[in-house]
Amino acid sequence: MSSFTPQQEPETPRYELEPAENGDGQPLRDYEPIHPQGRLRGLGRKLWAPIAALGFLIFKFKTLILAVFKFKIFVTSASMLVSIAAYAWIWGWRFAVGFVLLLLVHELGHVLELRRQGIPASAPLFIPFLGAVVGMKQMPHDVWREAQVALAGPILGSLGALGVWIAGEALDSELLVALAFTGFFLNLFNLVPVSPLDGGRAVAALHPALWAVGLALLLGLTIMRPNPILILVLVIGGMEVWRRWRNRGDPEVAKYYAIQPWQRAVVGVTYVGLAALLALAMSATHLERTF
Repeated sequence: MSSFTPQQEPETPRYELEPAENGDGQPLRDYEPIHPQGRLRGLGRKLWAPIAALGFLIFKFKTLILAVFKFKIFVTSASMLVSIAAYAWIWGWRFAVGFVLLLLVHELGHVLELRRQGIPASAPLFIPFLGAVVGMKQMPHDVWREAQVALAGPILGSLGALGVWIAGEALDSELLVALAFTGFFLNLFNLVPVSPLDGGRAVAALHPALWAVGLALLLGLTIMRPNPILILVLVIGGMEVWRRWRNRGDPEVAKYYAIQPWQRAVVGVTYVGLAALLALAMSATHLERTF
């Protein structure tokens, strides 16, 4: 075994620094020690400047903003920005932007189908951590058309996620592949047969018993993975199922659900086929987390 003998190092000369003086001959105040800042405080300081600038612009151009507020695009854009800011706290701004855009594509599927049927629809309104909603001025003519509106969102949303997946593979981008996986999951979750999810509105054209199946699945998922959003969907879904079941004997309601067998078959094949494809796409785009 080798041994090392420490060598005596020459003494480093010390220099005394005199405190600097200001114009009055008084020494300047000593510097404060630098304390490490917390993550939230550092992020808050980064966000302060753009928030202050936004506040100044709102004050400066408040008349113009109030005029623009009347247009739907402003409401949609503002809610998108709020959602991006909320999701950016969790995933970072790049993933947040992609996620909100995937939500937008999904909601545009509903809007396009509603307008194709001649039903006035509002622009998408984004709600942080709850997704987005599109308001209908009236219900579709029957459950067949309601199913078309419900499935249009997941269909177009799945195509949007597919485009992101293709781009991710072409650019070798794990970020885009992860976004595609999230998009596929988002659209598959929306197919759970419980209102107000799209799946609940779609299976209304098949059989009311599927609502009970959806509630049972959602209840099991909530027990396994407790989550405020799941609990909220479960409560709203239970109330909606009870409302529809209670009104099932109304003649107008019975007429609403009276559709042709081939229409039920189309809804069933589309629903099951889309769910299967989304499950396969999720499996193909799943990335193992590395530490």
